[in-house]
This record gives sequence, C-alpha cells and structure tokens, in this order.
Amino acid sequence: MTPAARLQATLDLMHEIDRIARPADAVVSAWFRAHRHIGDRDRGHIADLLYALLRHHARIGWWLGKHGREAVPRNRLLAWLALDGGKTLDQVQHLFNGGKLAPAPLRDHECTLLVKLQGCPINHPAMPDEVRFECPSWAVEPLRRRFQDSFGREMAALLTAAPLDLRVNPLKATRETVLRALHDLGLPAEASGMAPYGIRVKERPPLAGLPMLKDGEVEIQDEGSQLVAMLVDARPGERVVDFCAGAGGKTLAIAAQMANKGHVIACDVLEGRLKRAAERFRRAGLHNIETRTLASETDRWVKRHKGTFDRVLVDAPCSGTGTWRRNPDARWRPLGAGLENLLPLQAGILASAARLVKPGGRLVYATCSMLPEENEAQVAGLLAAHPDFQVVPLREAAPQLTSSAHPDHLSLTPARHDTDGFFAAVMQRAPAPSPA
Repeated sequence: MTPAARLQATLDLMHEIDRIARPADAVVSAWFRAHRHIGDRDRGHIADLLYALLRHHARIGWWLGKHGREAVPRNRLLAWLALDGGKTLDQVQHLFNGGKLAPAPLRDHECTLLVKLQGCPINHPAMPDEVRFECPSWAVEPLRRRFQDSFGREMAALLTAAPLDLRVNPLKATRETVLRALHDLGLPAEASGMAPYGIRVKERPPLAGLPMLKDGEVEIQDEGSQLVAMLVDARPGERVVDFCAGAGGKTLAIAAQMANKGHVIACDVLEGRLKRAAERFRRAGLHNIETRTLASETDRWVKRHKGTFDRVLVDAPCSGTGTWRRNPDARWRPLGAGLENLLPLQAGILASAARLVKPGGRLVYATCSMLPEENEAQVAGLLAAHPDFQVVPLREAAPQLTSSAHPDHLSLTPARHDTDGFFAAVMQRAPAPSPA
C-alpha cells in the first residue's frame, strides 16, 4: 500500500470505531478480517497509527477545540499529522491527493488548520490534567487519591504502548524451548521478571505467524494477569471455580497449574465468550475444564454447590483503568451503568462466589482496576460481612512477589511494574470445627 492508502485505511477504521459500540481491538480485528488483501506490514503501520490517535484522543480534541474545529476522524488525523508527525502543508497535500485509495484533497479550512498547528507540541501548558494525562473526569479524583505524588508518573505510563507478553503452557512446552524458538524466528524475547511461565517479546510480530501460538504452547497474557492466576495456587486434584471466566485466560493458567488433574469450572454470564474459551482449552490440551453459563451471580447453581470448592477466583467486572495503555479507547467509552452501579455489582458477585468456598478453602478477588473503591474497599466489605474469612497476606500467599505496591495484597501498576494495573487479594475461609 502507498502511504496515502494507509492513511485512508486508518480513516476508515476510525469511522468504524466511532460507529460501532465495541472495543477498538475487536473492531480492528473484524475490519482486518474483512480486508484480507492488506499485508502484515501494512496492517502494522495502520494499527500503529490508529492506536497513536487513540492514545492522544483528548489532546488532539483540545487542539481542535482551541481552533474551533469539530473532532471528527478526518480532522483528528490531520491534526495528528501536523502536531506529532510534524508534516508541512505541502507534505499533507501530497498525501491527501484524491488519487486511487487516497484521502480526498484538502479543503481551504483544512489547509488553514494545518498552518495553525504547524510546529505546535502535542502537549500545551494550558491543558488541564485530565486532558494532558488522557484521564476521564470521573477517574481523576480517585486515581489522584490512589497515587498521590506518583499520579503524573502513573498516568504517563498509561499513555505508553503495552508490551507483548506470552504465558508458556507447561503441559506442552518449557519456557526455555519457547525462548529458543522465538529467537530462531528472529524475535528478541526474554523471560518475565515475576511470572514463572512468562515471556516478554520485544517486538510485535504478526501473531498469525507464531507457530507456538497456533499449537497451544503459549497464550497471550499480560504478566500481571499471569500473577493473579498464580495466586489461586490450585493444586492437582482440587476443585476450582473461575467465577467470571470471560475469555478464559486465567482459567487456562489455573488448569495448567493443576497438571490437568482435578476439576475446573469456568463460569460466566455470556455464553458466547465461554464457547470461544472452550476452543482455547482444547488447543491447549486441557481436559479438566468444564464451562457453565450462569443467569446471574445468584444463579441457583451457586446455592446447589455452596461450600464445595477448594479455590474460587473472582476476576470481577470493573472500570478497567489498569488496562488503559492496552485499550486506550476504553477511557472514553461509557462505563456501563456508571461506577456507582458497578460497585454494588462487584460486591454482590464477590459475596455470592464466597458461598462456593469450602471450609479451609481460598477465595481470590481480582480486578484490572487501580481504583481503591473497586479493590481494597470491596475486600473490606466482604470481611466485615463474613467474619469466617480472613486475608492471607501476600508474603504468605506468594513470598516470591516482593515488589507489590500493597503490603498484604497484589497491587501492580504500569509505571512501577511495567504490567497492566492489577489488584488481587487472597482470603481463606476458616476450617470446619473439629468434632467434640
């Protein structure tokens, strides 16, 4: 593709993302599947440009508003080319030439905008913090309270691109063999610093070209997510529930921990996600996993199986603030029914899942959020309502993890750990009383 054609493809994708109420990564994947003629190299250029635009959404909008322009996709792309690309009016006119597969020629008011933005930095001293840090207004106060003096550093880290992390499936490969295979493919990679089966790839290759991914030897999973699954500490032969399994990433890691022995039940309210997860389970060679669709967190299945599981993981639906560097568009999408309704939903899910834990068993509560309201406050609420549970400090649950930002729980942040933002707390139910 020509550079001009890549710009037009990016514009088309921007319109799709604005039009479809789905996460950007899902829209991008579907769009590329519908345009299979686009090669891997061009896909990489288009995706890089698109995600740069998403990571600078608020700042580009601020500049357009300053000059009285609407923040439509074409204006956003033009502003980006001038602000960060440093392109002159002549250079942009050469690309927006109206030729085959190229964007339509510039209009007079667009030429004026490019001239005004020429030489301007993407950041401006007059920008409010929520614009400069690309932070939606509802999240500014709780994140400031969470990070205090580190607020700016953590927000800046959330504006960087997320790395590509892999988790080795120990049933099919070792980390050493996968590292050698990646190096043979010319991909620089290294063992993760904290996750025992993790690998960080220094480049972003076309994933369809990774044979170990097709064969189920590895899964794509952020190192922080791998550590959450590790905290479940499931043993071979145990009964385990992943209560909000979603796409099944943590379920895979838990079942592999158990060496395919025992019973793992992956639950979710979305049947379609569980069906797609089941294909991942088969590819990974795991046969100790059962999927179960729940009508809600209070499904009758929970009552019928209360007190029968050794381990229960609750990876609760959350604001997703910890994933913003991976999903930059999520900052600006409506937060469902709002944080005020999300918090009681989390509390209800956690309380219901706690019923499944048998005496002496463990409950792990996790989110990919960095808001205290969704994390420590939810744990405190459960402990107050259920005195038969107590926290297992991180130094006991995982003594090898010494860099957590919280003394008792797993707390990971992009700036401090170079992972997504994750929280996880391990709680244990009191054992049954001994017979008299």
